[in-house]
Amino acid sequence: MTTLLGIGSRISHAEFGDGVIINLKASGYTITFLNQGVKVLKFDTPLTVIEAIEPDDDLISLFDVEQALNRVLKRWATEAGSDHTEVVPLGDKWKGGKLILKPGRTDLVQKEMPIDAFFHKIVMVRDRLRVLEQRVNASRLDDEEKINIQQYITKIYGSLTSFNLLFKNQEQQFVGDKSLTEA
Repeated sequence: MTTLLGIGSRISHAEFGDGVIINLKASGYTITFLNQGVKVLKFDTPLTVIEAIEPDDDLISLFDVEQALNRVLKRWATEAGSDHTEVVPLGDKWKGGKLILKPGRTDLVQKEMPIDAFFHKIVMVRDRLRVLEQRVNASRLDDEEKINIQQYITKIYGSLTSFNLLFKNQEQQFVGDKSLTEA
């Protein structure tokens, strides 16, 4: 079957029998079968079409909905000045690990901390720097002052690049002054 069926289409499946398409999801058709109940079948599952209903023209994918929702939430978080933080995964090799701070003096006790707790604090610093950056850009400062503060923030990001080895996704890492790394 190459054409997409719409909600209300009546079909027959070799194993589950007769049914009606009640929803379309990213994973496939949601179908209510007379004797088997509700099942989700992939779009390419062989089905015998008893009565085809055209799908709505305005169907959007789950991906489209997620992207739109992300844009709205980011805009809302920025405008509200909230401390909204995105989920940033720790690199797999660090999960369950510990950060051990061992003092140079033998009369002092070492400090241990779960790496994921330390990583969470680093991500919070990154997110708060981003909010600061957005507030500077939206402020009434003159352009020269904005540029000076932006350069300072970029240098802070550069100082934090040492922690990039903890990030699972490269696009979520700290980036400093690119002209320094490209030279």
